[in-house]
Amino acid sequence: MTETPASATSAKVADEANAAAAGGPDDASGTLKIAYRSPLRKFLSTSPAYMGLVLALLVLLFSVLRPEAFPTTATGRNISLDISVLLVMAVGMTYVMVAGGFDLSIGSVLVFSGVVMAKTMSAIGGDGAAVVVAGMAASVLAGIAWGVLNGVCIALLKVPALITTLGTMGAALGASQIMTGGNDVTTVPDALLKITTSRPLGFSWLVYVAAVVALVGGLILAFTRFGRHTYLVGSNEESARRAGINVNRHLIKLYAVSGGLAGVAGAMSLTRFATTTISGHATDALQVITGVVLGGTSLFGGIGTILGTVVGIFIPAVLQNGFVVTHVQPYWQQVVIGFVLIAAVYVDHLKRARRDRS
Repeated sequence: MTETPASATSAKVADEANAAAAGGPDDASGTLKIAYRSPLRKFLSTSPAYMGLVLALLVLLFSVLRPEAFPTTATGRNISLDISVLLVMAVGMTYVMVAGGFDLSIGSVLVFSGVVMAKTMSAIGGDGAAVVVAGMAASVLAGIAWGVLNGVCIALLKVPALITTLGTMGAALGASQIMTGGNDVTTVPDALLKITTSRPLGFSWLVYVAAVVALVGGLILAFTRFGRHTYLVGSNEESARRAGINVNRHLIKLYAVSGGLAGVAGAMSLTRFATTTISGHATDALQVITGVVLGGTSLFGGIGTILGTVVGIFIPAVLQNGFVVTHVQPYWQQVVIGFVLIAAVYVDHLKRARRDRS
């Protein structure tokens, strides 16, 4: 059978790819040097591993400084509860940032979704579980609606993500204040209060919800076609289009996921505090972005894992609790995290420059 020029070229490209995967030719004779790194060594060279080591050192440091106060189950419960709402939003933010996007609106969407949940439960009336379920569904749908709006403006109208989400951040918060007259909604059904006070195995239900969201989100991002498309869009949007991916539709889905998880976080916040806390989430987006970046997600897109995000979200919480038990002013947390964040972004820049050169 005669080999066509196209098939010969394809075979040559495949041979070169196989040679590159094997480590490349060792000398002029064409002998290949096998370059193999075990999965463990590959993991240890990643940002989640580095930041995991930082987290472990922080835990060890505070445990040594205050052995009677820090390494306790109570501290573990407090830290887990503190990060639960932020972690849910951070999962959605990781998807958006891996695709090269940005979402500053999540804190305001959380507030709006919580208000919608409270108003929905109040309109239905009653104290049963069905009322709570309906309120939670309304909260998630409200979050998805804001996410879709963000996605449409960014993907179809080509408004920059920073401007779009900055605009919806103000719009969602303003809409929340219009709906409530600027006052928090404090009336919630008894069934919701029972969830608040219930602590299976000593942990709040909110911790379990956050763990499930992180686990499912991590598996989808790492092992599904949707996750692979997300990485490809973030790495090279034009290549993603040439590969047959509907980039605009995918971006809208990603922002819908981010908004929907902000809606879940809104329901969790209302469950925890039994009030809408309208003015209590101004810095949520900054905290989430800080945790995601600390976990190794690139600001330039194409790189990031949910595991890294989990580690990154824990670091500020451990610092805050550690400073409290060691009687250090908690304001130092902002100083430390600020410099660590700058260092993390700088390291990401160096890695990107090295990849570009190679």
